[in-house]
Amino acid sequence: MEEKRHHKRLKLDVSIQLERLTEDGTTTYDYTQVVITDVSRGGIGFQSDEPLEVGGYYNTRIQIWTKEVIDAVIEIVRKQKMEDGTDKYGATFIGMSDTDAIKIDIYQVFREA
Repeated sequence: MEEKRHHKRLKLDVSIQLERLTEDGTTTYDYTQVVITDVSRGGIGFQSDEPLEVGGYYNTRIQIWTKEVIDAVIEIVRKQKMEDGTDKYGATFIGMSDTDAIKIDIYQVFREA
């Protein structure tokens, strides 16, 4: 299978909340808890018991290993049903500051050392 990722994904065992964005850019305040399975500068993989829409946009706050919080907007690009009944999702970051993206790069350097 051809690798489509532009950035190496790293395991990150944390939970985050997603907040659905509507078409007019407002949030629904309908929070969904998910468990991140991996992260890269380009996106995240996570599992969720709640059904999420492929193509949907979500505000998210990710607490990283340093206890800092990364604020980002993600777009869900893929969904896969797991054997345990949960859904695994792939999402790309479409809104994240350069400073927060660098934090993920630094995490990758330390994990590979």
